[in-house]
Amino acid sequence: MKRKIIDFIIEKIIFLCGILAVVFVILIFGFLLKEGFSFFKDFGVIKFILGKFWYPTSEPAQFGILPLIVGSIYVTFGACVIAVPLGVMAALYISEIAPKGLRDILKSCVELMAAVPSVVIGFVGMVTLVPIVKNLFNVPTGLTAFTGSIMLAFMAMPTIVTISEDAIRSVPWSYKEGAFALGATKWQTMRRIVLKAAMPGIIAAIMLGIGRVIGETMAVMMITGNAAHIPDSIFEPVRTMTATVAAEMGETVKGGMHYRSLFAIGLVLFLITFSVNFTADLFLGKKKGK
Repeated sequence: MKRKIIDFIIEKIIFLCGILAVVFVILIFGFLLKEGFSFFKDFGVIKFILGKFWYPTSEPAQFGILPLIVGSIYVTFGACVIAVPLGVMAALYISEIAPKGLRDILKSCVELMAAVPSVVIGFVGMVTLVPIVKNLFNVPTGLTAFTGSIMLAFMAMPTIVTISEDAIRSVPWSYKEGAFALGATKWQTMRRIVLKAAMPGIIAAIMLGIGRVIGETMAVMMITGNAAHIPDSIFEPVRTMTATVAAEMGETVKGGMHYRSLFAIGLVLFLITFSVNFTADLFLGKKKGK
């Protein structure tokens, strides 16, 4: 009887925690929507999203976030190009090739990478990577979208490697036995059987990694140059949406247009990250269904 009471209490606590998580997300969205909607009402949604100039303190003030969106896309795309193939290959090596003792060490090291604070990664990037990029590519400054992409790829890899490795290891051994019985080599089995069977989980890992990159603030604010303009290449300074909110929120007048515009940026960013995470959940659900 006592055990049933304890189980009932724990079950209700877990249920309450789940409900609270949903409520908190709804409250955050409602708060952003309240401030952002009042800004959109005065300034306009299309003008805000497609505007090419972000000069919130000029006369008249200009609140176009297209350069911020483009900067975020440059940094995110560059990070994905680097992190996705390296992350998937690392996950494949850890789960299928590495010896058992080495596998446990590598997985622990990868998981520890996720615990490194973003400000530390940004500082390391400023001290080491920025001069290298400047000298190697002969650009005026090493504070570029390319620099930010490299550091964000480093931050996204633990998520991609960990979830992809779990997806690959969850592939039934009977699939591999069948491939070996038909004469397939180990590489052919990994490429044509294991990766295809684990693909929903791998795609979910990639989407979650992208969400990690999009929402990053400190590292990109420190090493991307913070130039609010539409770049011609990835070797130019950029400014992301997250860096703009972090850099300017403390300088605004509460309730003013500039203040509300930052909440509007937060609302756009919230919708983007929510879409990415929702898509990842769909792939995870598809994986579980299979």
